[in-house]
Amino acid sequence: MNCGLLGRKLGHSYSPQIHGYLGDYSYVLFEKEPEEVGDFVRNGDFTGINVTIPYKKDVIPYLDELSPTAKKMGSVNTIVRRKDGTLFGHNTDYFGFTSLVKRSGIRVENKKVLVLGSGGTSNTAVKALCDLGAQVVIISRSGENNYHNLSRHADAAVIVNTTPVGMFPNTGVSPVDLKDFPHLEGVLDVIYNPAKTQLLLDAEKLGLPHENGLWMLVAQAKESAEYFTGAAIDDSVIEAIHHKLSVQMQNIVLTGMPGCGKSTIGAMLAKALGRKLADADEAIVHSAGKSIPEIFAGDGEAVFRDWETKALAELGKQSGLVIATGGGAVTQERNYPLLHQNGSIFWLQRDIDLLPTEGRPLSQSNPLRDLYARRKPMYGAFADFSVDNNGPAEDTVKAILALLEGNP
Repeated sequence: MNCGLLGRKLGHSYSPQIHGYLGDYSYVLFEKEPEEVGDFVRNGDFTGINVTIPYKKDVIPYLDELSPTAKKMGSVNTIVRRKDGTLFGHNTDYFGFTSLVKRSGIRVENKKVLVLGSGGTSNTAVKALCDLGAQVVIISRSGENNYHNLSRHADAAVIVNTTPVGMFPNTGVSPVDLKDFPHLEGVLDVIYNPAKTQLLLDAEKLGLPHENGLWMLVAQAKESAEYFTGAAIDDSVIEAIHHKLSVQMQNIVLTGMPGCGKSTIGAMLAKALGRKLADADEAIVHSAGKSIPEIFAGDGEAVFRDWETKALAELGKQSGLVIATGGGAVTQERNYPLLHQNGSIFWLQRDIDLLPTEGRPLSQSNPLRDLYARRKPMYGAFADFSVDNNGPAEDTVKAILALLEGNP
């Protein structure tokens, strides 16, 4: 079986990996220009393909039959070449989004739901939500309900983002301010990179149930695989693949006092997982063109902290890294969302008497116990997990890996 993904600019796609888990068939990326689509769909060497933007509607004229769901959606993301050569089109995004809503636990029946955006993904969300009994309002840039009159929808219970606002690499921005919706009960964002967009970080801060779009991606692929192979696949596979991808994509972020072992543990973790180690201090030195002691001596701590935030902003938006932060990164609250958007944050705890001070400006100029007393609540506020690093480094690495595997 020859399967794959049809699109224009596919870049890095998780689809080949997901389908590798789902079935024993090849799955490749087909990047085609608009003028090539018709001939490829009709005559391409494939058994089944997925279709992504901008071709989900463009492929329809070349198909011989559409499923009821594809007709309802007016778009196709799955094509199967039957044994007689005819082409069958289906839409699995509907199943994927419906599965995401159920996974989130957010109730939408008889609830006012704002769907941000009016593109193809919005169309999928709107139809699925309506079928689930929601009272849907589409928010677009220039429609009757838009971002300038959101106040008329302050009673919304659920918000679903289908726009690219907040998606990698342009992270840290949100399409709306959740504080404007006092009756909000949950937030969904179809974006999955970063794992937590600013919209989801804001939802988390408000204690609201929230979910990104990774589950939808896996769920729609599962149904596509069923059409490719002609065999049913248990829904439990979605959970297993989602877990694997979540662990793989998230950063492992190490914090703690200067000299607590972040670089050492980070290097060991990177080697064990086959990941890249990103040292924030090294990134600062590279960007600033001078050593950290030189920055402190010549420019002061405030300038150093600005360099640090810039470095963390670039590292934190990436995926699958091991990131060793500087000991004072937690003193800047602005750094938390940068690290948390794609990462689990581990606080390495080491006895004060074992911490070195050489080459560490703040450790040399401040009694370590006083410095630790000030920073301890900050480490606690940033950390998802705390890990003892007073024993063998191998034990620390094992502890982090166990926590990571159990908490994607």
